[in-house]
Amino acid sequence: MFVTADSVDPELAEPYTDIDEQRTTTDPATNLTVSYRYIHGGFSGTAARFAFYFPAPSDYRGRFFHYTYPTFAQEDAGSDTIAFGISLGAYVVSANNAGGVAAAPVLGGYRVNAAAAKYSRVVAAGIYGADAPMRGYLYGASGGAYQTIGGIENTSGVWDGAVPMVPGTPNAIPSYQGAVMLGLRVLRDRLAGIADALEPGGTGDPYAGLTDEQRSVLREISTLGFPLRGWWQHADLDGGSFWMVAASVRAINPGYVDDFWTVPGYAGADPESSVGGDRVRFDAIVTHVGERSLTLSAVPAGDLTGCDLVITSGAAAGTSISFVLVDGTDATFRPGASPPVAGTLAPGDHVRLDNSWYLALQYYHRHQVPRSSDLYGWKPFRDGDGKPIHPQRTTLVGPILAGVSGGIATGRFDGKVIVLGSALDVEAFPWSVDWYRHQVEAVAGDAYDDMFRVWFMDNADHNPTTRTVAAEAHIVGYDGEMQQALLDLDTWVVDGVAPPASTNYRVTEDSQIEVSTDARERGGVQPVVTLAVASADASSERDVRVAVAAGEPLTFTMTALVPPGVGEIVRVEWDFASSGIFDVRSRLDRPAPEVQLTESHTYTETGTHFAVVRATAHRAGDTDAVHGLIQNLARVRVVVT
Repeated sequence: MFVTADSVDPELAEPYTDIDEQRTTTDPATNLTVSYRYIHGGFSGTAARFAFYFPAPSDYRGRFFHYTYPTFAQEDAGSDTIAFGISLGAYVVSANNAGGVAAAPVLGGYRVNAAAAKYSRVVAAGIYGADAPMRGYLYGASGGAYQTIGGIENTSGVWDGAVPMVPGTPNAIPSYQGAVMLGLRVLRDRLAGIADALEPGGTGDPYAGLTDEQRSVLREISTLGFPLRGWWQHADLDGGSFWMVAASVRAINPGYVDDFWTVPGYAGADPESSVGGDRVRFDAIVTHVGERSLTLSAVPAGDLTGCDLVITSGAAAGTSISFVLVDGTDATFRPGASPPVAGTLAPGDHVRLDNSWYLALQYYHRHQVPRSSDLYGWKPFRDGDGKPIHPQRTTLVGPILAGVSGGIATGRFDGKVIVLGSALDVEAFPWSVDWYRHQVEAVAGDAYDDMFRVWFMDNADHNPTTRTVAAEAHIVGYDGEMQQALLDLDTWVVDGVAPPASTNYRVTEDSQIEVSTDARERGGVQPVVTLAVASADASSERDVRVAVAAGEPLTFTMTALVPPGVGEIVRVEWDFASSGIFDVRSRLDRPAPEVQLTESHTYTETGTHFAVVRATAHRAGDTDAVHGLIQNLARVRVVVT
């Protein structure tokens, strides 16, 4: 249904509040403490709940921020979300999707969000006055981007603008996730070399030395959109939400697994494919039953990732538990899984470890070719006449799951939108952002520039923050970009001041996103950072790779340049061990749009080392700011003999 500012959702027509009190919270990441008025409530007759956080009237700046994610089943916002909004004079809206979109697929996509946002204006009018401004902005990442786009496209006047971050295409799920698992399996013993080839000072050829199948799979995954440089984290990749979305495929398309292993045209029926050799079907006996695990009489050798536990005797015979974690002879249920048959298992029951579904899902993208050719990541899966090369399933699962989260994107909306993309996004492949850009361009025409922006960040991944310290040697988070986008969006709506231009980028033949390396042409809000290294010999040239003897001093030279008019560099840090710990900080005389600095370092241990520099920019050049900090980094290789 289409929701307007004046319409009433028939299923969410009776809002109520049950808590109204003063509270404080502290964001542990920034140590920022804020006070606010907390109002909690819901919609009668439903599981929909909301929480509102209002700054004092003297601090209110006429706006609200509304963060969303489809699995939110609890309405209270996180301390970081609250502190950000309250500290910037915005009230914060948060809702529970009526228990999460999995539990409430009709209401959870965008309707609960819309009803909560609309009612927040009523409550805010009672606090700040009926004439007080109430501009609202919806934002969310990943599945939250589906919700954000669905919200802004299927409503009018509820929000004034939106910031979807790292969205997928309507056909992304589960194809992207399964393709990553395919790469991890087929390329498993070559991924370290692939990653090294793409590091600064590497060969630049990730295909060197691969078998025919490995070469074909790497090209297949890359053309589907997986960023080649994203393989730096191969040791920690697990397919993201693969384990969760796989259940949807199995429910919607239960016959796929049998066809995969028996019907010509599927890899499982191809004797030349390695997938048959990796298939596991091993019978065992349950010897012990724990609360969330079983002990088996024996397990086979080899990779047991993704095995189902199929029960073949006993009270639960004929059922299975998906994707157990096998460690030694223990089979543990995945976190969050509560198999209904678990309580009926007993010692002596016969079971089978079977990874047939896990392997089959790795190829599912081949059999999910979208009908629309504008989803160009699937171009290699069509023949010269545009017809799919492989057998196709009757149902496309991706649009079903995208629709549950908010609807199929059309590019048509009221308001203003800034989409954020990450050039190293290994879960929602970066070209997805470009796809949505083209949808908006086709609809908006001449109005496009007055309503839409795309900002890409290089060296950023799918998550707003880096998940481990070690990851910080390779990528930066985009929380600061998101915060700046919301502020720029509000200025755009209120004053008509256009935000920074969209990022200049190109899409390669194999669906890779490459951003401009020239800061003056780059657009967006991220600084461009370069790093070069040279030995102490005055005649040596600076490069991204150097070979030196142990103990020989090195000079590292970095340059950071912010695109025109979007801020100043406020911090430069160094990590000479590529550990993610930036324990050296350069002294800046003052913030500036461009900085060039040098540091010296000496390696005493032989081997290959990487040095990293990270620069941080802020729109106002505020060295004490905790929000709106936008980073980039650069790396060089040092070979010590």
